[in-house]
Amino acid sequence: MSPTAPRIAIVAARWHADIVDVAVTASTDELRSRGYDVDVVHVPGAFEIPLQVRRLAQSGRYAGVAAAALVVDGGIYRHDFVASAVVDGLMRVQLETDVPVFSAVLTPHHFHEHDDHTSYFRAHFETKGRELASAVDATLSLPVG
Repeated sequence: MSPTAPRIAIVAARWHADIVDVAVTASTDELRSRGYDVDVVHVPGAFEIPLQVRRLAQSGRYAGVAAAALVVDGGIYRHDFVASAVVDGLMRVQLETDVPVFSAVLTPHHFHEHDDHTSYFRAHFETKGRELASAVDATLSLPVG
């Protein structure tokens, strides 16, 4: 870790950790290859992400904070409300703190815990992790002021 490198925090939900962690690893590896220091913080589920992101953004330690989660339809439509609350919360955090916030909080139309879906979403989350790192780098390279 370099004392001069920009520091990024990634907040990751533990629900479906076997899939979410693929995005975390991909984004962490890509960010580190681009010269960033990365801290990963785990929270129980997606609903807990916005508060933790806010606390990290307010700490003054991070140039940006990212979130990763997989919010799935458990058959009771709760996932729509959870995903909306999380993404809305993340947007509010960045607007209130002026710290960029990035999201790899994904809600698929269909998800079943069988090998085909699990394999597909692991590959998808690897791509999303790299895209997240690219978004961080591009955003933090924008001129300010």
